[in-house]
Amino acid sequence: MQPTKSQTLWMYEMMVVSRRFEEAIEKIYLEGKTPAFNMANGPIPGEMHLSNGQEPVAVGVCAHLDASDAVTATHRPHHQAIAKGVDLRKMAAEIFGKSTGLSGGRGGHMHLFDPAVNFSCSGIIGESCGPACGVGLSRKLQNKPGVAVAFLGEGAANQGAFHEALNLAGVWKLPVVFVIEDNSWGISVPKSAATSVARNDVRAAGYGMPGHYIPGNDPYAIFDVAGEAIARARAGDGPTLIEVETYRLAGHFMGDAEQYRPAGEKDALFAKDPIPKMRARLMADGHATEDEIVGLEKRADERVADAIAFARESKPAADTDALTAVFA
Repeated sequence: MQPTKSQTLWMYEMMVVSRRFEEAIEKIYLEGKTPAFNMANGPIPGEMHLSNGQEPVAVGVCAHLDASDAVTATHRPHHQAIAKGVDLRKMAAEIFGKSTGLSGGRGGHMHLFDPAVNFSCSGIIGESCGPACGVGLSRKLQNKPGVAVAFLGEGAANQGAFHEALNLAGVWKLPVVFVIEDNSWGISVPKSAATSVARNDVRAAGYGMPGHYIPGNDPYAIFDVAGEAIARARAGDGPTLIEVETYRLAGHFMGDAEQYRPAGEKDALFAKDPIPKMRARLMADGHATEDEIVGLEKRADERVADAIAFARESKPAADTDALTAVFA
Protein backbone atom coordinates (compact mmCIF):
# COMPACT_ATOMS: atom_id res chain seq x y z
CA MET A 1 0.00 0.00 0.00
CA GLN A 2 1.51 3.29 -1.11
CA PRO A 3 0.20 6.75 -0.21
CA THR A 4 -1.44 8.86 -2.87
CA LYS A 5 0.01 12.20 -3.91
CA SER A 6 -2.37 14.08 -1.64
CA GLN A 7 -1.52 11.79 1.27
CA THR A 8 2.23 12.25 0.80
CA LEU A 9 1.82 16.03 0.70
CA TRP A 10 -0.29 15.93 3.86
CA MET A 11 2.27 13.71 5.57
CA TYR A 12 5.12 16.03 4.68
CA GLU A 13 3.21 19.14 5.76
CA MET A 14 2.32 17.63 9.14
CA MET A 15 5.95 16.62 9.68
CA VAL A 16 7.04 20.18 8.97
CA VAL A 17 4.34 21.67 11.22
CA SER A 18 5.49 19.40 14.04
CA ARG A 19 9.17 20.27 13.55
CA ARG A 20 8.53 24.01 13.28
CA PHE A 21 6.25 23.90 16.32
CA GLU A 22 8.89 22.18 18.40
CA GLU A 23 11.63 24.53 17.20
CA ALA A 24 9.49 27.43 18.39
CA ILE A 25 8.68 25.74 21.71
CA GLU A 26 12.35 24.87 22.27
CA LYS A 27 13.40 28.50 21.88
CA ILE A 28 10.66 29.85 24.14
CA TYR A 29 11.15 27.12 26.73
CA LEU A 30 14.70 28.35 27.37
CA GLU A 31 13.54 31.89 28.15
CA GLY A 32 14.32 32.65 31.78
CA LYS A 33 16.18 29.37 32.23
CA THR A 34 19.67 30.66 31.57
CA PRO A 35 22.42 31.00 32.64
CA ALA A 36 21.38 28.59 35.42
CA PHE A 37 18.84 26.03 34.19
CA ASN A 38 15.73 25.88 36.36
CA MET A 39 12.76 24.18 34.75
CA ALA A 40 10.35 26.15 36.97
CA ASN A 41 11.33 29.44 35.29
CA GLY A 42 10.17 31.01 32.06
CA PRO A 43 6.88 31.11 30.13
CA ILE A 44 6.84 27.30 29.80
CA PRO A 45 7.68 25.74 33.17
CA GLY A 46 8.16 22.06 33.86
CA GLU A 47 9.65 19.28 31.76
CA MET A 48 9.62 19.39 27.97
CA HIS A 49 10.02 16.32 25.74
CA LEU A 50 10.56 16.94 22.05
CA SER A 51 9.64 14.47 19.33
CA ASN A 52 11.80 15.86 16.53
CA GLY A 53 13.02 13.00 14.38
CA GLN A 54 10.03 10.80 15.20
CA GLU A 55 7.55 12.61 12.93
CA PRO A 56 7.30 9.77 10.33
CA VAL A 57 5.69 7.43 12.86
CA ALA A 58 2.86 9.82 13.59
CA VAL A 59 2.03 10.75 10.00
CA GLY A 60 2.40 7.24 8.60
CA VAL A 61 -0.16 5.94 11.06
CA CYS A 62 -2.53 8.90 11.37
CA ALA A 63 -2.91 9.25 7.60
CA HIS A 64 -5.32 6.30 7.90
CA LEU A 65 -7.40 7.73 10.76
CA ASP A 66 -10.31 10.11 11.02
CA ALA A 67 -11.74 12.12 13.91
CA SER A 68 -13.87 9.19 15.13
CA ASP A 69 -10.80 6.99 15.61
CA ALA A 70 -8.93 7.36 18.89
CA VAL A 71 -5.25 7.92 19.58
CA THR A 72 -3.72 7.45 23.01
CA ALA A 73 -0.20 8.80 23.14
CA THR A 74 2.89 9.29 25.25
CA HIS A 75 4.79 11.92 27.24
CA ARG A 76 6.43 12.88 23.90
CA PRO A 77 3.17 13.66 22.08
CA HIS A 78 3.46 16.73 19.85
CA HIS A 79 3.96 14.95 16.52
CA GLN A 80 1.13 12.53 17.29
CA ALA A 81 -1.25 15.30 18.38
CA ILE A 82 -0.56 17.37 15.28
CA ALA A 83 -0.99 14.40 12.93
CA LYS A 84 -4.29 13.51 14.64
CA GLY A 85 -5.62 17.02 14.09
CA VAL A 86 -5.50 18.45 17.61
CA ASP A 87 -6.26 22.18 17.62
CA LEU A 88 -2.81 23.76 17.34
CA ARG A 89 -3.79 27.04 19.00
CA LYS A 90 -5.33 25.32 22.01
CA MET A 91 -2.43 22.89 22.19
CA ALA A 92 0.10 25.73 22.30
CA ALA A 93 -1.96 27.56 24.92
CA GLU A 94 -2.10 24.42 27.06
CA ILE A 95 1.68 24.10 26.92
CA PHE A 96 1.97 27.74 28.04
CA GLY A 97 -0.45 27.12 30.93
CA LYS A 98 -3.05 29.49 29.54
CA SER A 99 -6.79 29.56 30.17
CA THR A 100 -7.48 29.04 26.44
CA GLY A 101 -5.62 25.71 26.44
CA LEU A 102 -7.13 22.31 25.77
CA SER A 103 -7.59 21.76 29.51
CA GLY A 104 -7.51 25.37 30.61
CA GLY A 105 -3.76 25.21 31.15
CA ARG A 106 -3.99 22.54 33.84
CA GLY A 107 -2.35 19.66 32.00
CA GLY A 108 0.71 20.97 30.22
CA HIS A 109 2.43 19.31 27.31
CA MET A 110 2.33 15.72 28.63
CA HIS A 111 -1.44 15.77 29.20
CA LEU A 112 -3.10 16.96 26.00
CA PHE A 113 -6.76 16.07 25.59
CA ASP A 114 -8.88 16.97 22.55
CA PRO A 115 -12.22 15.14 22.51
CA ALA A 116 -13.08 16.74 19.17
CA VAL A 117 -10.57 14.41 17.51
CA ASN A 118 -10.38 11.68 20.19
CA PHE A 119 -6.80 12.39 21.22
CA SER A 120 -5.29 11.91 24.66
CA CYS A 121 -1.85 11.35 26.15
CA SER A 122 -0.21 10.75 29.49
CA GLY A 123 3.10 11.26 31.23
CA ILE A 124 2.88 7.77 32.76
CA ILE A 125 4.96 5.19 30.89
CA GLY A 126 2.82 2.61 29.13
CA GLU A 127 -0.41 4.39 30.07
CA SER A 128 -1.56 4.60 26.45
CA CYS A 129 -2.24 0.87 26.22
CA GLY A 130 -5.11 0.36 28.68
CA PRO A 131 -7.23 3.31 27.51
CA ALA A 132 -6.83 2.20 23.89
CA CYS A 133 -8.23 -1.19 24.86
CA GLY A 134 -11.09 0.58 26.60
CA VAL A 135 -11.91 2.50 23.44
CA GLY A 136 -11.69 -0.65 21.35
CA LEU A 137 -13.94 -2.59 23.73
CA SER A 138 -16.46 0.26 23.77
CA ARG A 139 -16.60 0.32 19.98
CA LYS A 140 -16.99 -3.44 19.83
CA LEU A 141 -19.72 -3.71 22.48
CA GLN A 142 -21.71 -0.89 20.91
CA ASN A 143 -21.12 -2.19 17.39
CA LYS A 144 -19.74 1.20 16.40
CA PRO A 145 -17.05 1.84 13.80
CA GLY A 146 -13.65 3.17 14.73
CA VAL A 147 -10.27 1.91 15.87
CA ALA A 148 -7.85 2.89 18.62
CA VAL A 149 -4.12 3.39 18.19
CA ALA A 150 -1.86 3.28 21.23
CA PHE A 151 1.56 4.88 20.76
CA LEU A 152 4.31 3.99 23.21
CA GLY A 153 8.08 3.95 23.48
CA GLU A 154 10.25 0.84 23.44
CA GLY A 155 10.88 1.23 27.17
CA ALA A 156 7.14 1.03 27.84
CA ALA A 157 7.09 -2.43 26.24
CA ASN A 158 8.66 -3.71 29.46
CA GLN A 159 5.83 -2.39 31.63
CA GLY A 160 3.19 -4.74 32.97
CA ALA A 161 0.44 -2.52 31.58
CA PHE A 162 1.69 -3.19 28.05
CA HIS A 163 1.53 -6.96 28.43
CA GLU A 164 -1.84 -6.91 30.18
CA ALA A 165 -3.30 -4.72 27.45
CA LEU A 166 -1.97 -6.90 24.64
CA ASN A 167 -3.35 -9.98 26.30
CA LEU A 168 -6.84 -8.48 26.64
CA ALA A 169 -6.76 -7.10 23.11
CA GLY A 170 -5.80 -10.53 21.81
CA VAL A 171 -8.41 -12.41 23.87
CA TRP A 172 -11.23 -10.05 22.92
CA LYS A 173 -10.03 -9.34 19.34
CA LEU A 174 -10.23 -5.62 19.94
CA PRO A 175 -9.82 -3.07 17.12
CA VAL A 176 -6.55 -1.73 18.53
CA VAL A 177 -3.15 -1.12 16.94
CA PHE A 178 -0.16 -0.84 19.27
CA VAL A 179 2.67 1.24 17.79
CA ILE A 180 6.06 1.19 19.52
CA GLU A 181 8.37 4.08 18.68
CA ASP A 182 11.81 2.56 19.15
CA ASN A 183 14.25 5.45 19.46
CA SER A 184 16.82 3.15 21.15
CA TRP A 185 16.89 5.03 24.47
CA GLY A 186 14.73 4.76 27.58
CA ILE A 187 15.84 8.09 29.05
CA SER A 188 19.58 7.25 29.27
CA VAL A 189 19.33 3.45 29.18
CA PRO A 190 19.94 1.74 25.83
CA LYS A 191 17.35 -0.75 24.67
CA SER A 192 19.95 -3.51 24.62
CA ALA A 193 20.49 -3.13 28.37
CA ALA A 194 16.82 -3.16 29.34
CA THR A 195 14.96 -5.45 26.92
CA SER A 196 15.42 -9.20 26.61
CA VAL A 197 14.59 -9.28 22.91
CA ALA A 198 16.18 -7.26 20.13
CA ARG A 199 12.80 -6.40 18.59
CA ASN A 200 9.48 -6.08 20.37
CA ASP A 201 7.42 -7.16 17.37
CA VAL A 202 8.29 -10.78 18.23
CA ARG A 203 6.28 -10.43 21.42
CA ALA A 204 3.07 -10.21 19.37
CA ALA A 205 3.00 -13.98 18.86
CA GLY A 206 2.53 -14.49 22.59
CA TYR A 207 -0.73 -12.59 22.44
CA GLY A 208 -2.21 -14.04 19.27
CA MET A 209 -1.71 -11.08 16.97
CA PRO A 210 0.51 -10.16 14.02
CA GLY A 211 3.75 -8.34 14.73
CA HIS A 212 5.63 -6.09 12.33
CA TYR A 213 9.00 -4.36 12.50
CA ILE A 214 9.73 -1.31 10.32
CA PRO A 215 13.37 -0.22 10.01
CA GLY A 216 14.74 3.08 8.84
CA ASN A 217 12.16 5.60 10.11
CA ASP A 218 10.55 5.48 6.66
CA PRO A 219 7.15 7.25 6.47
CA TYR A 220 6.16 5.30 3.34
CA ALA A 221 6.87 1.91 4.94
CA ILE A 222 5.06 2.99 8.09
CA PHE A 223 2.07 4.06 6.00
CA ASP A 224 2.01 0.67 4.29
CA VAL A 225 2.18 -1.50 7.42
CA ALA A 226 -0.10 0.75 9.49
CA GLY A 227 -2.68 0.78 6.72
CA GLU A 228 -2.83 -3.01 6.74
CA ALA A 229 -3.10 -3.15 10.53
CA ILE A 230 -5.81 -0.50 10.74
CA ALA A 231 -7.81 -2.14 7.95
CA ARG A 232 -7.54 -5.44 9.82
CA ALA A 233 -8.85 -3.80 13.00
CA ARG A 234 -11.73 -2.16 11.11
CA ALA A 235 -12.70 -5.53 9.64
CA GLY A 236 -13.07 -7.02 13.12
CA ASP A 237 -9.98 -9.23 12.84
CA GLY A 238 -8.34 -7.94 16.01
CA PRO A 239 -5.21 -6.12 17.11
CA THR A 240 -1.72 -5.72 15.66
CA LEU A 241 1.63 -4.82 17.20
CA ILE A 242 4.05 -2.65 15.23
CA GLU A 243 7.53 -1.56 16.23
CA VAL A 244 9.16 1.26 14.26
CA GLU A 245 12.84 2.12 14.30
CA THR A 246 12.88 5.89 14.74
CA TYR A 247 15.31 8.54 15.94
CA ARG A 248 15.20 10.97 18.84
CA LEU A 249 17.16 13.98 17.61
CA ALA A 250 16.94 15.78 20.96
CA GLY A 251 17.61 14.66 24.51
CA HIS A 252 15.09 12.78 26.59
CA PHE A 253 13.97 16.17 27.91
CA MET A 254 15.05 19.77 27.46
CA GLY A 255 18.16 20.25 29.56
CA ASP A 256 19.37 16.68 29.02
CA ALA A 257 23.15 16.81 28.51
CA GLU A 258 22.99 13.48 26.60
CA GLN A 259 26.38 12.37 27.91
CA TYR A 260 25.21 8.77 27.63
CA ARG A 261 25.19 8.87 23.82
CA PRO A 262 28.23 7.36 22.07
CA ALA A 263 30.48 9.82 20.26
CA GLY A 264 29.18 10.60 16.80
CA GLU A 265 25.67 9.19 17.32
CA LYS A 266 23.89 12.55 17.14
CA ASP A 267 25.72 13.60 13.97
CA ALA A 268 24.79 10.30 12.34
CA LEU A 269 21.13 10.75 13.29
CA PHE A 270 20.94 14.29 11.94
CA ALA A 271 22.37 12.97 8.67
CA LYS A 272 19.25 10.76 8.51
CA ASP A 273 16.79 13.57 9.38
CA PRO A 274 13.50 12.32 7.87
CA ILE A 275 12.19 15.71 6.77
CA PRO A 276 14.82 16.59 4.14
CA LYS A 277 14.78 12.95 3.04
CA MET A 278 11.03 13.07 2.40
CA ARG A 279 11.32 16.48 0.75
CA ALA A 280 13.79 15.05 -1.76
CA ARG A 281 11.63 12.00 -2.37
CA LEU A 282 8.52 14.08 -3.07
CA MET A 283 10.36 15.87 -5.84
CA ALA A 284 12.02 12.71 -7.16
CA ASP A 285 8.63 10.95 -7.34
CA GLY A 286 7.04 13.92 -9.11
CA HIS A 287 4.56 14.44 -6.27
CA ALA A 288 5.57 18.07 -5.79
CA THR A 289 7.68 20.79 -7.34
CA GLU A 290 10.07 22.85 -5.26
CA ASP A 291 7.62 25.77 -5.40
CA GLU A 292 4.80 23.56 -4.10
CA ILE A 293 6.95 22.32 -1.25
CA VAL A 294 8.01 25.85 -0.36
CA GLY A 295 4.32 26.75 -0.29
CA LEU A 296 3.58 23.90 2.12
CA GLU A 297 6.49 24.93 4.34
CA LYS A 298 5.33 28.55 4.36
CA ARG A 299 1.84 27.45 5.38
CA ALA A 300 3.33 25.37 8.18
CA ASP A 301 5.36 28.35 9.40
CA GLU A 302 2.24 30.53 9.39
CA ARG A 303 0.20 27.99 11.36
CA VAL A 304 2.89 27.69 13.99
CA ALA A 305 3.41 31.45 14.26
CA ASP A 306 -0.33 31.93 14.68
CA ALA A 307 -0.57 29.26 17.39
CA ILE A 308 2.40 30.63 19.33
CA ALA A 309 1.04 34.19 19.13
CA PHE A 310 -2.36 32.98 20.36
CA ALA A 311 -0.71 31.23 23.30
CA ARG A 312 1.48 34.21 24.14
CA GLU A 313 -1.47 36.61 24.11
CA SER A 314 -3.94 34.42 26.00
CA LYS A 315 -4.69 35.00 29.67
CA PRO A 316 -2.95 32.73 32.17
CA ALA A 317 -5.02 30.13 33.95
CA ALA A 318 -6.41 31.56 37.18
CA ASP A 319 -4.83 30.37 40.42
CA THR A 320 -8.25 29.20 41.59
CA ASP A 321 -8.45 26.82 38.63
CA ALA A 322 -6.18 24.51 40.60
CA LEU A 323 -9.16 23.76 42.79
CA THR A 324 -11.66 23.08 40.00
CA ALA A 325 -12.20 19.90 37.99
CA VAL A 326 -10.61 17.96 40.86
CA PHE A 327 -12.12 14.77 42.23
CA ALA A 328 -12.73 15.07 45.98
